[in-house]
Amino acid sequence: MTLMIDALIEYGLFLAKSLTLVLTIGLLVVVMLRARHSRSPDEDDDGSRLEVVDLNDRYAQMADIIKAATLPPKIVKKAFKAERKAEKARAKAEQPDQRRLFVIDFHGDLMATEVGALREVISALLMTATSEDEVLVRLENTGGAVHEHGLAASQLLRLRTAGIPLIIAIDKVAASGGYLMASVANRIIAAPFAVVGSIGVLAEMPNFHRLLQQKGVDFELHTAGEHKRTLTLFGENTDEGRAKLREQLEETHGQFKSFIAAYRPNLDLSKVATGEYWHGEQALSLGLIDSVQTSDDYLLSAREQTSLYKVRYRAHKRPLQRLLGSVGLLGAHSGVPSLASLAGSLGRRLERLLLGWGRV
Repeated sequence: MTLMIDALIEYGLFLAKSLTLVLTIGLLVVVMLRARHSRSPDEDDDGSRLEVVDLNDRYAQMADIIKAATLPPKIVKKAFKAERKAEKARAKAEQPDQRRLFVIDFHGDLMATEVGALREVISALLMTATSEDEVLVRLENTGGAVHEHGLAASQLLRLRTAGIPLIIAIDKVAASGGYLMASVANRIIAAPFAVVGSIGVLAEMPNFHRLLQQKGVDFELHTAGEHKRTLTLFGENTDEGRAKLREQLEETHGQFKSFIAAYRPNLDLSKVATGEYWHGEQALSLGLIDSVQTSDDYLLSAREQTSLYKVRYRAHKRPLQRLLGSVGLLGAHSGVPSLASLAGSLGRRLERLLLGWGRV
């Protein structure tokens, strides 16, 4: 009797596990099918989409919420009627070519991973915006890989080259590669305590050669080309390699300064291209920025005469990626790197950032 009960219990557990597995797979299939068939008209074939938010409406709604919560009902009702009447009058008076201000947010990281979305937004704006419009980029970036931030700056430069006025707003920080991006703007504004500058290049890396020697581990590095590798993580570094790396850093720093000088010719680079950073008022006195002002104040002052739109490109992620990424089972492509993906990408990132390429 006991054996039969044990067998039934084991069978029940097996059945429960099997049912759970089937339900999980079925749920994943349903989620993927729904995502595939629920694509909106503004999405690309892969599900990515461009989002546009009317900031004038958003500001008006926020003001209405405050009024409704703080004013007597009769006054609120009267105010709302007056506003609706004024809105109708403005709508009739508005011309099709009314000036527009497009807002883009760029949050930088070491590899400037938002550059892909930035290029999509800028491509879309170049097909619609005119020289009568304006683009405001709210930039927050502490710098990173030279090639990635150079590409990001080149994307912003497309707007200026097309004759579309470009404003960069620095509310927190635009340092090193971040300032490289900001320098292409027609105008730079910054909050009073925003960090600006850090025009310099660096390369840093640990070296485990002596540790490996102590443990009796040999490391071999084979290259073709005299300077294919200057410094290495695991081999013995030489003075010649160090000198070559410093030469490469100086060359990159020279390119950095030349790029900035092309778009801010009145900037005294002998004073500011030292790797130092400054805050708002100091940056203004040095010519790194053009005015001390937050992006919020700039937008609020423009909203009465300008149509404000926030533009964002949202890249598509497959449902399975989103599901597994939430529990840390996917790598960097899901936005939530697992331990395995971190280990796998560590070597590549060190190669790109530390072994001779430098960082801005």
